[in-house]
Amino acid sequence: ALLESVGRGESPPVLRLYAWSPPCLSLGRAQSFAEVNTAALAQHGWDVVRRPTGGRAILHTDELTYAVILPPQHPLATGSVLESYQRLAQGLVRALTKLGAPIKIQAVKPPQPHAPPVCFEVPSSYEITVNGKKLLGSAQARRREGLLQHGTLPLHGDLTRITRALQFEDETSRQQAARRLLEKACTLENALGHVISWEKAAAAFQEAFAEVFRLVFTEQPLQQAESVRAEQLVKEKYAHPDWLKRQ
Repeated sequence: ALLESVGRGESPPVLRLYAWSPPCLSLGRAQSFAEVNTAALAQHGWDVVRRPTGGRAILHTDELTYAVILPPQHPLATGSVLESYQRLAQGLVRALTKLGAPIKIQAVKPPQPHAPPVCFEVPSSYEITVNGKKLLGSAQARRREGLLQHGTLPLHGDLTRITRALQFEDETSRQQAARRLLEKACTLENALGHVISWEKAAAAFQEAFAEVFRLVFTEQPLQQAESVRAEQLVKEKYAHPDWLKRQ
């Protein structure tokens, strides 16, 4: 809804910072719903959605989620997906540095065709890491209205909880996936040795983007038309089985 509004010039470019309640499993745009353990979701009271961007599954809990929405002609949105991602990564890096994380951006190989179901097990083109472990994951969608990039920063908690929300051949396979995940990813708490609150992390993101890109932010709620459109999109698309539960 924000992307459409920004693309029409009815809203300015947006940096959105948010969290999830209850926890929610999000699938990548092309990921099969058959990988979801629906019984476990019901047992834990977790939701499930399908993102408009690609990639693999993420369990959104104990995290800061960000979204950047830009019209197509915006300087930060120009060029290829990788070029715009690298540009926006400057703000992400500054935010994490403000929080004290000793991060690096390293080039990695693209994922293999038969990638595991967990997003943080899968490398992207340029990874933001701490001690070789993925700390922040991002994905981008391009539409005629502009650019939507969103991503997740796990603040604390057990990253392996996501393995309970997905299907595996057996318990051994699930435990192996959990071990791989801990070898390849970490939370901000893991990186720093102490917990950072959502509010402190959000403030760092806002300050970093303002400094790096020389912006002045104005905090404002959704416009009424955007809220109405969001509800319409949920009803007509994002909650519809044709979108959510496709195999």
